[in-house]
Amino acid sequence: MRKAGSVVWEAHKIAAGMLQPGVTTAEVDAAVERCFQESDAESLFKGYPGRVPFPAVTCMSVNEEVVHGIPGSRKLVEGDIVSIDTGCKVNGWCGDAAVTHPIGEVDPEVRRLLDITRGVLDLAIELMGTKSLWSEVAEEMQTFVRDAGFSVVENFVGHGIGRQMHEDPQVPNFANEHFRRTGDFRLLPGRVLAVEPMVNMGKKRVRVQTDHWTQSTADGKPSAHFEHTIAITESGTDVLTAGPNGEGWEAYAE
Repeated sequence: MRKAGSVVWEAHKIAAGMLQPGVTTAEVDAAVERCFQESDAESLFKGYPGRVPFPAVTCMSVNEEVVHGIPGSRKLVEGDIVSIDTGCKVNGWCGDAAVTHPIGEVDPEVRRLLDITRGVLDLAIELMGTKSLWSEVAEEMQTFVRDAGFSVVENFVGHGIGRQMHEDPQVPNFANEHFRRTGDFRLLPGRVLAVEPMVNMGKKRVRVQTDHWTQSTADGKPSAHFEHTIAITESGTDVLTAGPNGEGWEAYAE
């Protein structure tokens, strides 16, 4: 899985280097697709089944779009934020990661949204090495976001990952009594999770657009999304999509 994770990291690095006003989301998607082809990697997203099969190798969600945005002719402009989510399979194993980028200078509150969403994923990675149950991690994630004055999206959650992109268990970024009773799980060595907090500046509600994929905030306020594929080991956590040498977020262009 580390090999697939390294390809995903490289794809994100290429995408990040392209992001500037005037670039279309389709151009970025095409560059990621070339990266996968050159790495003999299979896209996990393109053709994903739904009412309409997903048509691209990335989900690119701009501003109020939360997840599952379809790349197209839209040109990015100064002040936008764009979430890029992509994954691939290499030699039968999967990797999946997402990053939200600012385009040029953004509103200070939008920048804080990005910082909090990135921060809550970093918090989860740290806690996964010390907690026994996922609900213990999720509760602290939820508190971290709410204390910042933002909302955790509850319609979409993370997931187990391995031979397939979506495997059990479901990995929410919030904790409630129903999940504690019916879905909670132990954080045991050998488990690999795609943890992906989605955080809204306004309310948590989302709505699907007419393309049958793009999910946007119901109140039209910005949303951010960060994700890593993370293995739990005997010695803690290992972020498989952080690059071949563990470079992490810092290696992505801003």
